Amino acid sequence: MAEQGIPEEYLEGYAQVLAAACATGRKLTRDELESLRTRGERAAEAGMGLRALVRAHLCAAQTVQPELPRSAADHLLAAIEQSVDAFAEGHERAQRLAVRQEEAARREFIDDLLYGRSDLGRLAERAERFGLLLSHAHAVAVAQGAEQYDDGFPVTRRIESSLVARFGNRRILLTTKDGRLICIAPGDQPDVLSFFAKQAYAGTDGGRVAIGRPHPGVGGVVHSYEEALNALDLAARMDLEGPVLHAADLLVYPVLTRDRQAMSDLVLSVLGPLQQARGGAQPLIDTLTAYFDTGCVAAEAARRLSLSVRAMTYRLDRIHKLTGADPGDPVHRYTLQTAVIGARLLDWPNKDL
Repeated sequence: MAEQGIPEEYLEGYAQVLAAACATGRKLTRDELESLRTRGERAAEAGMGLRALVRAHLCAAQTVQPELPRSAADHLLAAIEQSVDAFAEGHERAQRLAVRQEEAARREFIDDLLYGRSDLGRLAERAERFGLLLSHAHAVAVAQGAEQYDDGFPVTRRIESSLVARFGNRRILLTTKDGRLICIAPGDQPDVLSFFAKQAYAGTDGGRVAIGRPHPGVGGVVHSYEEALNALDLAARMDLEGPVLHAADLLVYPVLTRDRQAMSDLVLSVLGPLQQARGGAQPLIDTLTAYFDTGCVAAEAARRLSLSVRAMTYRLDRIHKLTGADPGDPVHRYTLQTAVIGARLLDWPNKDL
């Protein structure tokens, strides 16, 4: 071992290089500099810190100084600067490559995890490297804002720092996918995803966060992730309010559309006659939506639609006449409301069924 506990192989011949450069006052040759860069790379790959390596080189240089003539000693500092700079360049180059390789491996793992690709056993092994135990249940939260987000963005780093400061090492994985922020956490720690949701909402300038349900096993992450994505899609189509959506609260919607053909038949059968109205079906569907969203209070629904109560009453009456179903009748109300939900889920009448 050499100075500062650094193996001799990383300092071998270093003193002779300095002495030779100082003897003639020359700069280090290209081969000497490249050799130092290569040693720096190998030292980084071996996990040695740059500070300790620099100290070792300075210590080695001190052994050269007493043996140099006075005229050559003045050139020692310049030679040390050149050599240490070359060694540090190689060390940093290796570290940058390692970081890029780690980022590529992490991104590949994230893609495989969220798409359910790769051998499940191998995926579980790789997950441990990134702090996840896929034998346990996990839940996924997805945040989206007006902008696209990536791993290196300030908002991503800020949220990650907040999570680490609050929860430490709780096997949490924060990443990005398709411009969205994603947080994967153990299923028995809902406080983590709630905290992430608050941070993401603030960091994305009022974006929206959806939280999937906890699911066990390797496939559980994919399942929870897809639930969160579907919740965001539902929120956009159904104009759902609130910055945080829980997939568990929206289970009625996938149930309603599980039999798409049956839902299409219901929508066309119940709401199809509204297409006969002047202006088409959409204004009357919006009327029903506001009416049901306000608990069937006509005055409040009229306010939301910027209508007079008289105009609102006229529209409800028109709906009754065209469909044969009275929105104010509890028996008819469920059928009409289900059909309206189906129309919004299927984007009817904008799209043909």
